Amino acid sequence: MQVMLSSDLMGKGEDTNEYDVIVIGAGPAGLTAAIYSARYGLNTAFFESVDPVSQLSLTPWIENYPGYEGSGFELLERMKNQALKFGAVHKFENVENVKKANGKFEVAADGGTYYARALIIATGGKHKELGVPGEREFVGRGVSYCATCDGHFFRGKKVLVVGGGNTALTDAIYLKETGCDVTLVHRRDELRADRALQEEFFKREIPVIWNSVVERIEGGEKVERVVLLNRATGEEQVVEVDGIFIAVGIRPATDIVMDLGVERDSAGYIKVDRKQRTNVDGVYAAGDCTENPLKQVVTACAEGAIAANSAFEYIKMMKS
Repeated sequence: MQVMLSSDLMGKGEDTNEYDVIVIGAGPAGLTAAIYSARYGLNTAFFESVDPVSQLSLTPWIENYPGYEGSGFELLERMKNQALKFGAVHKFENVENVKKANGKFEVAADGGTYYARALIIATGGKHKELGVPGEREFVGRGVSYCATCDGHFFRGKKVLVVGGGNTALTDAIYLKETGCDVTLVHRRDELRADRALQEEFFKREIPVIWNSVVERIEGGEKVERVVLLNRATGEEQVVEVDGIFIAVGIRPATDIVMDLGVERDSAGYIKVDRKQRTNVDGVYAAGDCTENPLKQVVTACAEGAIAANSAFEYIKMMKS
């Protein structure tokens, strides 16, 4: 049932800078939160930025989201259009700072300052770096963190994919099908990815260099070779390559909540309870930026829906 609170709304539509709920992030968690919040009758805005971009938009193929198979970008576009249909306002702006002032949350963004009664943080994360010599120097010249963005540049060329989880295997499969000569490098002797994904990976006979880490990345104008260290034997191995795709995890993009006093764990993930509440009243979090262990589209959507419901209950209590 949709519950309307329109008589008490701060404002309505694109011409206001005041909202009941502001959602920061436009991945599956943020867009689901915007859909549910708008359907509750709350004046809702969701902010989308280019840094970090939603990881789902970079996923070439989704097959474990119930009722849908296709590209991650297409699924996101469907969610975004659904949020807009229900009245949520889309702001394509980077959020620079968030604080609480005069009983409202103040959101400073590229386009100005906005205010809300409740916040839903769904900022996701950024790709982790290896932190090895040559990595930053060769970004855009052979080092990439996005196979779907850059894979076509390496068609017919030799590349390494570093990592052993779902993202690394998905990237390796995509690059193989794009026409790259792909080898996977993993620091352990077994993969961490889902079993079904491992089956798809091994079906394509993609070679794996086990128990190895990247020591350094070398080249002239572009990447020419990668030096690996075998953790079991201590021996170095030089691999001649044209590119290296790094897929070793995500670092949560949560620095934005520091001024609010929102609690985070040692890895930077926002701490939430089962209702997606943070330790700060009126602030909720969902998706990859939270401490919840399963980072999947379906769980992000569930968390976004719960966060929106909690925000609705909070605002309803404020108005009663």
